[in-house]
Amino acid sequence: MAHVPQIRVPATYIRGGTSKGVFFRLQDLPQACQVSGEARDKLLLRVIGSPDPYGKQIDGMGGATSSTSKTVILAKSEKADHDVDYLFGQVSIDKAFVDWSGNCGNLSAAVGAFAISGGLVDARRIPQSGTCTVRIWQANIGKTIIAHVQITNGEVQETGDFELDGVTFPAAEVQLEFLDPADEGEGGGSMFPTGNLVDDLEVPGVGTFKATMINAGIPTIFVNAEDIGYTGTELQEAINGDAKALTMFETIRAYGALRMGLIANVDEAAKRQHTPKVAFVAKPKDYVASSGKPVAAADVDLLVRALSMGKLHHAMMGTAAVAIGTAAAIPGTLVNLAAGGGERSAVRFGHPSGTLRVGAEAKQVDGEWTVTKAIMSRSARVLMEGWVRVPGDAF
Repeated sequence: MAHVPQIRVPATYIRGGTSKGVFFRLQDLPQACQVSGEARDKLLLRVIGSPDPYGKQIDGMGGATSSTSKTVILAKSEKADHDVDYLFGQVSIDKAFVDWSGNCGNLSAAVGAFAISGGLVDARRIPQSGTCTVRIWQANIGKTIIAHVQITNGEVQETGDFELDGVTFPAAEVQLEFLDPADEGEGGGSMFPTGNLVDDLEVPGVGTFKATMINAGIPTIFVNAEDIGYTGTELQEAINGDAKALTMFETIRAYGALRMGLIANVDEAAKRQHTPKVAFVAKPKDYVASSGKPVAAADVDLLVRALSMGKLHHAMMGTAAVAIGTAAAIPGTLVNLAAGGGERSAVRFGHPSGTLRVGAEAKQVDGEWTVTKAIMSRSARVLMEGWVRVPGDAF
């Protein structure tokens, strides 16, 4: 019986922040997949194990959640003053679809380390010990990210004592700076595409409620938890097992995307799963995180829960954390008001797995709010490296 042999493609499986993904160097991909298009998408779908009607991605590297159905392609940068070009693909679990519309802030933490180890950073810039600063061009959204990667004895240091809620074991800290994170080039070319810090968002079948819609890190729709029947202390099981709730959030996302100018009609939202995100905020309350760790109201400035790819995220997407930090720094947004209002340069927010601190530098210029950078710390660790195999006719 005739069969199609498998091919193998050099790849590295890495945890970055609270996500995992399969990383490739562009030069290692099959020739047909070194350019964007159908062949590349088909390869990545097969690598991850999608589309899977069972929703498990058993026949691939994906982990059947939005946090683990991810791919990254890196190349030496073609941009001046940058080391590496970073392209992120969010792979749908049950559909034959790779979403290239946004960045992954969590996997951004692994890009610098992979670029150093993969020979994409000039060796003369890598210290024997100390910190290597890697300038990353985020190709999906056209933004610069600076990663500060710890180096020991000439190699990337991955182990350490930095603890990140949502990740079981400690590792080396990676500080990330997201430069000029606002406005992803869509929705009217403004951090606030509607022109307002807060809008009345009308969602047919759901209601009309206050919303802050912002382009910073990733397009995000923030609503008040109490306006949609929540407290802000919810864990994944409270929402992800509720089909009615998930439908409500998807409807909010679709109509918010329409108001932000990201889509021309609500039906297009189904083909744009990665962006925008929907998040709900609340004032601080005591709760118990998914690990069993108590989070005291006094330890956080506000509570935030966010959905990614149609499900409540187990912690917080890195790009959404940038949106949170930016919105918190601007007096009058729902995020800022939930945190107590006023001017602030950083917030610590509670999420389902614990807490996270993010800083942002925002200022008003000619009546328009701008943000120069958002800063947060994550960690990253290589889990496996070698080759990923796919059937030769997969793409």
